[in-house]
Amino acid sequence: MELRTASDRGHVNFGWLDSHHTFSFGSYHDPNHMGVSNLRVINDDRVAPSGGFDTHGHRDMEIVSYVLSGALAHKDSMGNGSIIRPGDVQRMSAGSGVHHSEFNASDTEPVRFLQIWLLPNQMGIEPGYEQKHFSERERRGQLRLLVSPDGRDGSVKASQDGLLYGTLLAAGQEVTHALQGPRKAYVHVARGSAEVNGVIMNEGDGARIEVSGEVRIAGQGEAEAEVLLFDLP
Repeated sequence: MELRTASDRGHVNFGWLDSHHTFSFGSYHDPNHMGVSNLRVINDDRVAPSGGFDTHGHRDMEIVSYVLSGALAHKDSMGNGSIIRPGDVQRMSAGSGVHHSEFNASDTEPVRFLQIWLLPNQMGIEPGYEQKHFSERERRGQLRLLVSPDGRDGSVKASQDGLLYGTLLAAGQEVTHALQGPRKAYVHVARGSAEVNGVIMNEGDGARIEVSGEVRIAGQGEAEAEVLLFDLP
């Protein structure tokens, strides 16, 4: 198990955007942290009121947005327009090419979201889009499958080989996940604190796990922990 603390991440602040990069991204480059398996990007983005990313293009990437607070407005060249709020999971398959914009939907409140990129299992596919809501009840005290290659169990379908789970844990609540075969895991603590396989992790911390057996995550402290677990090839 390799811990990646929040303070070790890359950081940029453009005023309208305050972002922490778990892996190399943009002007932040660290050859020792280029991603894990097909997980290429976890950016913890805070966007100021009315701020956002102007229309720009992507190719051959599965892009997942996970809002922690506030509201994010999305528009793309496929004709999709939506507002993404806490509990929503949005997937955009860039495929052969797509353009989109992302803006804070509020003129008064900031928005915070995780921008997650996963390498696709097939290049040049037709661009696609999907968005689903996962209630707190579905995630509280249990691992809820959010993203999968086949859309199983009501998850968002993405053209890649990883599984993304989300959970909300109060102190003393514990979940476990068994890694099957030659798989690896990456755990990201989005908010609060959690104990992962005996190691205390705080908000923004991540951990690469390459062991057989179970990944154990337990809530710690007074605040509820919000944790993402990636099961990766």
